[in-house]
Amino acid sequence: MAISWPGFGPGIESVRSSQHLNPHSHTMKYQAYTLGNLQSLPQYERLSPEQIRAIEVVANVLPFRVSSYVTDELIDWDHLDDDPMFNLTFPQRGMLLDPDYLAMDHALQSGADRKGIQAVANGIRNKLNPHPAGQLEHNVPTIDGEPLHGVQHKYRETVLFFPSAGQNCHSYCTFCFRWPQFVGMKGMRFAMRESELLYRYIDSHPEITDLLFTGGDPMTMNCAVFRKYLEPLLSGPMHPHLQTIRIGTKSLAFWPHTFLTDDDADDFIRLFEEITSKGYNLSIMAHFSHPRELSTDAVRKAIARIRSTGAQIRTQSPLLRPINAKPEIWAEMWRTQVSLGCIPYYMFLARDTGAQHHFAVTLHESWEIWRKAYQGISGTCRTVRGPSMSCTPGKIQLLGVSEVAGQKVFVMRFLQGRNPDWVARPFFAKYNPDAIWISDLEPAFGDRFFFEEEDQSMFHEDYHQDDPESFE
Repeated sequence: MAISWPGFGPGIESVRSSQHLNPHSHTMKYQAYTLGNLQSLPQYERLSPEQIRAIEVVANVLPFRVSSYVTDELIDWDHLDDDPMFNLTFPQRGMLLDPDYLAMDHALQSGADRKGIQAVANGIRNKLNPHPAGQLEHNVPTIDGEPLHGVQHKYRETVLFFPSAGQNCHSYCTFCFRWPQFVGMKGMRFAMRESELLYRYIDSHPEITDLLFTGGDPMTMNCAVFRKYLEPLLSGPMHPHLQTIRIGTKSLAFWPHTFLTDDDADDFIRLFEEITSKGYNLSIMAHFSHPRELSTDAVRKAIARIRSTGAQIRTQSPLLRPINAKPEIWAEMWRTQVSLGCIPYYMFLARDTGAQHHFAVTLHESWEIWRKAYQGISGTCRTVRGPSMSCTPGKIQLLGVSEVAGQKVFVMRFLQGRNPDWVARPFFAKYNPDAIWISDLEPAFGDRFFFEEEDQSMFHEDYHQDDPESFE
């Protein structure tokens, strides 16, 4: 069924003629709940003492922030233990291994001061592989010998930009590999204030076709600030080799009012319209982890409004055991996304950082979930790719389990690679029923995977010590 936006027709022209009209009679005000104001949460009394204690302990190690939209419209407070949105946004005891949980619990109960608690927290954080895939060392480009901190260029065609004003999120996903951005540890934060060097770098690299704004969440910036980062693209001639502007965001799921009733919601719509009118392809890289995030009137109206600017919306999420590890969930999610005009893009695997032990699904199980979900959708949904691991050498897709030369193997291929020549080359790993990541696998034939020697030579390091997901 087509989704209509009150006051707007289906095309860009109707947006332009009505762009100053706010179709809502009142503005929804954003409210965030964190550990510091948890007791002011209206549903606080619905939490059990055990849940409250788990939140207090885990949130002293991993970041916690949830929006009133999530708490009021997405969480089922009558079934918290099994509720996917509660598990997605609230800290759970299982996110810390027992020794680490008990260490932090003891520090809090013993009355340790802030410095002591921080020391315990940082000790735990440093064991959680806070910057996987060599992001601090291997993906940061240079121009005139100067490192561009806040920029990453891992894959030939795509450069990632971390605007300093966008290093926040409306709510924190408890699985997210960006958690080091939010815990205040020195040297953990990616950010760049000035965009001048970014565009100089892009101009000097004609192979770059895609610029991805990421964070944090760029959509936590107000529109006036965001526009400043884009001004070099909008004010001058179109960059000849830059084709696509991507914006990675969870705002549609966690605060769709960014595009509806916030004070600058109309300004964002005009900005998107300017980008597409300039000739750039605008792709909103939206994160949806469960069909419930697509169920509200607000998110459906926000999707329709964004699409009316000429932007496309691509959708992605990791496969997460407590949240969406069932094929019927993924099939429903992909079908709903397509019905709303979105393009299913990626199913990722939980990366080896933070609470991977809590979220991970084995490679074999992930393939079974993928295969059954894929069988249950039409061709219009089959734009999605996965299950995929974003590792040091690139994005590796698990194609399936098979038998080759009498040996049970995982069949894999690169969807993206540090060396573009690796892309689409199938390779085989020995079958391991307990494997959850590439580092758990061994080559099925020979001593090394075909890419390992070259990958190691790039960085002079042990491949298996540094191989989880990138920031894309």
